[in-house]
Amino acid sequence: MNSEDAQVRSVLVGSVDRSEGDINCTDARESWDRSNEHAVNAWLERDARTYLHQALSTPCLSSLRSARGCWLEDEQGRRFLDFHGNSAHQVGHGHPRVVEAIKQQLDELPFSPRRFTNRQAVRLAERLVELTLGHLGRVLLAPGGSAAIGIALKAARMATGRHQTISFHGSFHGASLECISIGDEAIFRRGIGPLLPGAIHVPPPVPDRCVLGCQGACGSESMNTQMPCLNALAEAMTTPGGIAAVIAEPIRCTTVSIPPPGYWKRVRELCDRHGCLLIFDEIPTCLGRTGRMFSYEYFDVKPDILVIGKGLGGGIIPQAAVLMRDGIVDGSNSALGHYTHEKSPIGAAAALATLDVIRDESLLERSASLGAQLVGSLRSLRSRHKCVHAVRGVGLLVGVEIRTPQMDASEVLAERTLYAALRRGLSFKVSGGNVLTLTPPLVISERDLHEAISILDESLTESTASASRAS
Repeated sequence: MNSEDAQVRSVLVGSVDRSEGDINCTDARESWDRSNEHAVNAWLERDARTYLHQALSTPCLSSLRSARGCWLEDEQGRRFLDFHGNSAHQVGHGHPRVVEAIKQQLDELPFSPRRFTNRQAVRLAERLVELTLGHLGRVLLAPGGSAAIGIALKAARMATGRHQTISFHGSFHGASLECISIGDEAIFRRGIGPLLPGAIHVPPPVPDRCVLGCQGACGSESMNTQMPCLNALAEAMTTPGGIAAVIAEPIRCTTVSIPPPGYWKRVRELCDRHGCLLIFDEIPTCLGRTGRMFSYEYFDVKPDILVIGKGLGGGIIPQAAVLMRDGIVDGSNSALGHYTHEKSPIGAAAALATLDVIRDESLLERSASLGAQLVGSLRSLRSRHKCVHAVRGVGLLVGVEIRTPQMDASEVLAERTLYAALRRGLSFKVSGGNVLTLTPPLVISERDLHEAISILDESLTESTASASRAS
C-alpha cells in the first residue's frame, strides 16, 4: 500500500462508524485481503468495478462458491463455519426440504399477480396465525424485512391517527429511509438529510450498562411503572400529538441485549395507558433463534403487531411477514402492503417448508439445548481471557462482549479476533464495535459447535498476544 492509499485508509477508519460490524478499511482487513489468491481477487475486482462501494460490504471479504448446512466455501477452497449468516440461516444453508419445495413450486406456480391468491400463500398465513395461538389474526406478506417494517408503521399510523414513534438509541430495523429513521445506527443515517419526522429515540434497557442507573431494578414487580430505566420512555409517551407506536426488538439481536424481567410488561402497560401500539421487530430473532418460535414469548407480553423475516424464506428466498391483532386496522380503502411479490407462491412454499423443518427436527429444543452448551463453554473461557467482559445468550443467539480499559482498544481487539477466527475457519459478526455476535444455524452438530468454540479460544489468544506486542 503506497502512502496515498495509507492516508485514504486512515481517513476512512476515522470516519466510519463500527457499530454495525467489521469495516473494510482497517489494517486487519488489509492483512486479510493479502491472503486472497488470484481466483478470489479476480472476482473481487470485477465486483468492485460494478457495484457501488459501501463501508460494510465493498470490497468484499471473498467470493463464495458453496453454502451447505453450517458451512461456506470460497473460490480458493477455504471453508468457514457460518456463525453470521445475516441471521437468515436458522435451518442452515440449502436445506434439502426447502430446496425441494422451491423446485416443486417453480414447476406448479412460479408467480401470483396481485388480484389473485394461491394455496401456498393462504396456507402460510394460516400457519403463522396458528403460531401466535390466534392472538395475531391478520397477516400481510412482504418481499423483505424493511418493507414489512414499513407496513407495520403505516398500520400503526392508520390505527391511531398519529405519526410519532418511540424506538431505542442504537437500534436497527432495516436500511430503507423509514427504517433508518426509526433506527439509530449512525452509519446508515450519515449524509442522508431529513429523515421521517416524529421518530423519537430513548435509551434501551441494558441492565449492565444502563446509563440511567437502574441496575436491573425494573425487574421488581413491586416497583412503580415510572422506574428509572423506563422514565425516558414514559416521558416520551406524553409528547404532544401522541405516539402511534413503540417499536423494538424484544431482545436486541446485534449486541444480544436482554431486558430485565418485568421490563416489557411495564412497556405494555404504558402503551395501553396512552393508546399506542406495541410493535415487536423479530426479523432476525424469530423461528427458534432464541430457543422459542418468537423471543417475545420469554416476557409474557403480546405485541399488537409482529414483524418477522430473514430466515422465514429458509435462507434462500427473501420473505417477510407482518402479523397484527384482528380489528386493529381496516385497510379496505387503502394499500398498506401493495407489493408485486406480496403473495409469492415461491416465498410461501419456502416458508412452509422452513416451518416444517423447525417442527420436524425439533429445532426449538435444539436451539435451547445447544445454546446453553455454547454459553457455558464461552463463560468458562473468561478465566483465560481477561478481555471477555460478559457472555450473554438465549438459545443460539450469543454475544461475547470484549472490554479493555479503552473502548478504542476493545474495538480493535474484537476486530483482530474476527480475522484470526476467519483464518481458522469461523465467520461471525462484530456488533456495537466490541461484541462478537454468534448466530450459528440451529441444525449445527455438537462437533461443529465445539470446533467453533476452540477456534474462538485460539483466536482470542492470538489477538490479545498481538495487542500486547503492539503496546
